[in-house]
Amino acid sequence: MLLEIDRNDARSTAFDPAFRDDVIAGLSLPQKAIPARWFYDHRGSELFEEITRLPEYYPTRTERALLERHAPEVGRIAGPHRAVVEFGSGSSAKTPLLLGAIDPAAYVPIDISGEFLRESAEALGQAFPALAIQPVEADFTRPIRLPVLVDKHPRLGFFPGSTIGNLQAPAAVDLLRAMAGTLGAGAMLLIGMDRVKSPDVLVPAYDDAQGVTAAFNLNLLHRINRELGGDVPVSLFRHRAIWNDGDARIEMHLEATRDLAFAIDGHDFAMAAGETIHTENSHKYGPRSARQMLAAGGWTTLAEWTDPQQNFALLLAEARPMPIAP
Repeated sequence: MLLEIDRNDARSTAFDPAFRDDVIAGLSLPQKAIPARWFYDHRGSELFEEITRLPEYYPTRTERALLERHAPEVGRIAGPHRAVVEFGSGSSAKTPLLLGAIDPAAYVPIDISGEFLRESAEALGQAFPALAIQPVEADFTRPIRLPVLVDKHPRLGFFPGSTIGNLQAPAAVDLLRAMAGTLGAGAMLLIGMDRVKSPDVLVPAYDDAQGVTAAFNLNLLHRINRELGGDVPVSLFRHRAIWNDGDARIEMHLEATRDLAFAIDGHDFAMAAGETIHTENSHKYGPRSARQMLAAGGWTTLAEWTDPQQNFALLLAEARPMPIAP
């Protein structure tokens, strides 16, 4: 059963004041930056789905294989009739693997891209016609009010794709705490985390030979021009992916190829050749740091699964009260 979409703390109009505010503030910094969540308009969501199918982009196929193998074990640990709440659901491509293994009571996908969310929820409703589904259009990095549909059910949060890696440690911990608060005591969380590995594997995953990731990055500038009335010269920027070993992260930037100037919503900006707009971080974790991150966010790890190459990990955790230090 597909329920009507619930819009919660987000807007489906072409103009979002929060987008404008983040862009203007970010481009006014010495190191220009725009939060990665604004990648995901409809076109950005489509491009990201293309990225997940690229040969260089190992996280999606690795995580999918882990779900295919271990989702039944997740179901045994979590137990039946949980309401599955997926944060940043996107196309929900991996979701059927989980839903088919755990006998869920309901499914609540949450995503900031409303049109893409609706399309994905409708497709999933056809695959699971007896399942209560209620999409929520929202920015999951902010507090979310879950639909009454899930009030009487224990919850299982689903946060695949190593999206947690887009956040720096303090923000990641804050998000995990917010998820624990949203889902409630006794809730569980199934989360994907990408592992630290050779830059020879990491960099191509974010700078593919076909240029799809470059188009995804540059689409952010097209969105600024379209929604905020900007005149950013998109053709004068290029995509860059960099491995920052000290911070254990891939960084994505948009680099000005020559001196340039542009205006957005009445604000003027200038960039020198070689100056960049920092658009995304993708932090990578070791086994210990992943569990420590979850613990700091109020989650106790119950189980962990990884592939033979140790490229990616799925962790199942439970929300428990923070212990009082001895």
